[in-house]
Amino acid sequence: MKYKDFLAAMAFLENEKKVDKTIILEALKEALAKAYRKFVEPQEADIVVHIDELTDDVAVLRQWTIVEEVEEKDNQISLEDARLTRPDAQLGEVISHEVSIAELGRPCALLAKNVFKQKIREAEKQGIYDEFIDKLHEVVMGMIETIEDKFIVVNLGRTLAIMPKAQQIQNERYFEGQKLDVVITQVSKESKGAQVIVSRADTMLVRRLFEREVPEIKEGTVEIKAIARDAGERTKMAVYSKNPDIDPIGACIGPKGSRVRMVIDGLHGEKIDIFEWSDDVNQLVRNALEPAKVLAVLPNDTGRGLIIVVADDQLSLAIGKKGKNARLAVKLTNQKIDIRTETDMENAGKDYKLLVEEYEAELSRQKREKEAAEFMKKQQEIDALEAERKKEAEALEAEAEAARAAKEALEAKQREEEEAAKAAAKPKRTRKSLAERASAGEYVSKLEAMLETPKAPVEKEKKPVRRKKSDEVEERRLRAAELKKDKDYEIKPEYTEEELAEIRAQEEREQQWEENEFEDYEDLYDFDDE
Repeated sequence: MKYKDFLAAMAFLENEKKVDKTIILEALKEALAKAYRKFVEPQEADIVVHIDELTDDVAVLRQWTIVEEVEEKDNQISLEDARLTRPDAQLGEVISHEVSIAELGRPCALLAKNVFKQKIREAEKQGIYDEFIDKLHEVVMGMIETIEDKFIVVNLGRTLAIMPKAQQIQNERYFEGQKLDVVITQVSKESKGAQVIVSRADTMLVRRLFEREVPEIKEGTVEIKAIARDAGERTKMAVYSKNPDIDPIGACIGPKGSRVRMVIDGLHGEKIDIFEWSDDVNQLVRNALEPAKVLAVLPNDTGRGLIIVVADDQLSLAIGKKGKNARLAVKLTNQKIDIRTETDMENAGKDYKLLVEEYEAELSRQKREKEAAEFMKKQQEIDALEAERKKEAEALEAEAEAARAAKEALEAKQREEEEAAKAAAKPKRTRKSLAERASAGEYVSKLEAMLETPKAPVEKEKKPVRRKKSDEVEERRLRAAELKKDKDYEIKPEYTEEELAEIRAQEEREQQWEENEFEDYEDLYDFDDE
């Protein structure tokens, strides 16, 4: 089967509908497979379509899985049956058989056509959705295709969008072929086709037009805080400048009103009031009611709205034509507003000036309380943050200390291991004896030989024992007595009378000295008994 006839259609779909070629081929495969299952084979049959782009051939294959025991006849086959057509078949493999769909008939062709078209529509729908969902709330240029009673069909190029009656500007006149700036407000793919809703009355249109014309808004220096719009009649816009040197109102108006004039022309003459934003609700209401001059802003009796006091000649200006000025101020500030004149307040017996002073004093008190509460809240947050930081710092310090201790222990262990390894690797040195050194041919000095020779033990010299003098005298007497005993004779010297007298006197003196004087001085001498 050839599919050259599909090539032209595929090229058209790819170029005009922005549908990828891969999606078209997959849609064709699924259409052929569904048609074959419905009119030829059971619904559970495993049908695969192969398209060879080189040969332009389309092959429809029915597949069976080879199993040991067949449980589903539509897509399973036994090993014995499979080997009848392919002898080398194995369990778990898939065998296929090409089938012909050339003779399926008109019903099968129509089904394949419908399935193919449905898949293409779904792909086109998804493509349109993916393109325009990124442009949500953006301004695009559209051309009016058709004008109906309840809506207008706008051509956006790739798709047609709908602009409902409520999203149109009432005093605008539309005609087919007219080009307009519209803002995309809704993109949906739930309905038939990718439905895109556009608007000319939405406030987002004004915002986007100012962003396009005012560079400060696009850059973010000037910010549009709020917009209230009566489409086709009047728009009020509150702006704020993040840079004190830039006037937000002047930036939006532009040189000689050129910027705001471009926006007004895009809205076909719609009036635009631009004023400065204020966080103070009272001041914001005053600004929103311009050009009317407001004398006082007071809360009403219920406390759920505001009473605006103006001069008698300012009442019509504050309310505006058909109440538009007051209505837009209410919409922009989101406050209920009751506008009264000075005469109305006097007739009601109320001194608005005194009420203003009391109200401003109450606002000042509330402001101080709010500021104090915010300060306390910030202080608590700061204290909590400081406590958390202190806790984290202590935890980090503890971790660092533990890491240092672990590092020191590891380094000490490493040093010990290194020292042990060095000691184990260092060879032990043993001292050789003089004999070993001499036998090895080494030089031995005389001093080494003398020091090596063992010394003889030196006997301790005994100190002479000092004896007492009385002991010596007694010993002399004993020796003399012994000598006398041994002698068998006695020698007696012959002395003269004078010599004998002198000897006796000498003996008496010695005897006296021994008995008296020696005993007195005996303790003064230290005799060693050893």
